[in-house]
Amino acid sequence: MGTHSAQGATAERIEHVLVAPLAELGLDLEAVELTPAGKRRVLRIAVDTDGGLTLDDVAAATKVIDRVLEDDGPDGGAKALGELPYTLEVTSRGVDRPLTHPRHWRRNEGRLVKVSLADDETVTGRIGASDDEGADLDVAGSARRIAYGDVRKALVQIEFNRKDLTNHPNDPNDTNDENDKDAD
Repeated sequence: MGTHSAQGATAERIEHVLVAPLAELGLDLEAVELTPAGKRRVLRIAVDTDGGLTLDDVAAATKVIDRVLEDDGPDGGAKALGELPYTLEVTSRGVDRPLTHPRHWRRNEGRLVKVSLADDETVTGRIGASDDEGADLDVAGSARRIAYGDVRKALVQIEFNRKDLTNHPNDPNDTNDENDKDAD
């Protein structure tokens, strides 16, 4: 009996008991990860919501997750975790996670995405409008409709020097170094 499969089953049980209480807060449960760390375990739970996660969302989620997992009800959150102590980490969905649901596309509107299609074509473009069936991409200036059913994998691309329209040349909060050349 491998401990790894037991860990997996536990993560699934935890996910099962948390989906509804988090949905009540307007949060989507994106991932549950349970990793052994010495005599303890780290329970990492990724959540997301429209408009992005706030610290208040994280605090509210943490409180709910704690309450559910301490609960010894019929689904037994604490039983799902067994007797080993654990450390809870509530995080936002990482940008390196693939876009797998329509909500992921919606929440990343305006971001650059690299899409591997079922026919082995790779497309990189900026996400425009999206719905439950697919998303519009701006691929080098021309519009392209991508159906989710044709997507093998889609990853948001990190852009370090994206020209953001909200940045002004003398904005002290602007971390773009291009405007700092003449500062001395």
